[in-house]
Amino acid sequence: TKFEFIGAGIGSLGSVPHAFRLERDALGKGPVDLLFIEAAVNDASNTADHPEHMRRGMEGVVRHLRAVDPLTDVVHLHFVMPSHMDDYSAGRVPVAIAQHEQIAVAYGNPTLNLALEVTDRIAAGEFTWKDDFRNLHPSTFGHRLYGNSIARLLDAAFTGPPPRSPVPHALPEAVDPKNFGRGRFGDIAAARNRKGFTLAQAWKPTDGKRTRTGFVNVPALVGTEPGAEFEFDFEGRGVGLFITSGPDAGPIEFSVDGGAYRTAKTRTRWSAGLHLPWAVILDDGLEPGRHTVKVRLATGTGSEGTALRVFHLLLN
Repeated sequence: TKFEFIGAGIGSLGSVPHAFRLERDALGKGPVDLLFIEAAVNDASNTADHPEHMRRGMEGVVRHLRAVDPLTDVVHLHFVMPSHMDDYSAGRVPVAIAQHEQIAVAYGNPTLNLALEVTDRIAAGEFTWKDDFRNLHPSTFGHRLYGNSIARLLDAAFTGPPPRSPVPHALPEAVDPKNFGRGRFGDIAAARNRKGFTLAQAWKPTDGKRTRTGFVNVPALVGTEPGAEFEFDFEGRGVGLFITSGPDAGPIEFSVDGGAYRTAKTRTRWSAGLHLPWAVILDDGLEPGRHTVKVRLATGTGSEGTALRVFHLLLN
């Protein structure tokens, strides 16, 4: 068998951006036979105050896959981080893993709970976090442990004879009706009534801070002054922005269908040294149909700046 591997991982992202970028980054080369998906670490870090987004993002990936090709198999991976180990040691299931497991069970997908495995094996004295595994970005030892676990899963999956023909997966009722199963990228060039925003064809920072592949030297809608604004229309029930959150990122205000303006933060705890790819969900509970969104820059406070750089509209 000849294998073709698609490395669709992007550092710092979780299940919500996965759901919106799935079509471009994983399905763009045609049907996928087997997809490994992991977001337990970044969901715990990025959306800790929105567990529903962990669920909606993960279900969005699986449901989108099932709709495109019901023959695609999915394996969920739960990587380890210190807070996961603390939870398991205290008899709790980490929130992100619990949300992702809901989706795995509902859609019949196998999971590898590597967070629990590492916790149990350290507790048994087989190795240590400090000297062997070392970090949530694992050492070579840690990567080998993950690889060995995946190999055991594949061994178990192929113990019996293969089916005579592939069996399509069923598409059950949605666990969360607000899932991002129809998530897609919208074109920033569709933004209109731009005041103080320009469309840079190949944006890159001038402050020397780090970037992520795919979010530098590519088109971006850029505004830096309070009051700058733009608007766009879309069809669906959920909307957001895919941005980079750098040192000068600041708060934004947005209005949907002429409603009162609401505020959203775009700066993260990692923004000081990195232009971090970041998904900002503005509203995911709209009635299905056509909507108009207005976005404007607010005045930052404290360490916040006033900049916004949008690479994709997030539409569901």
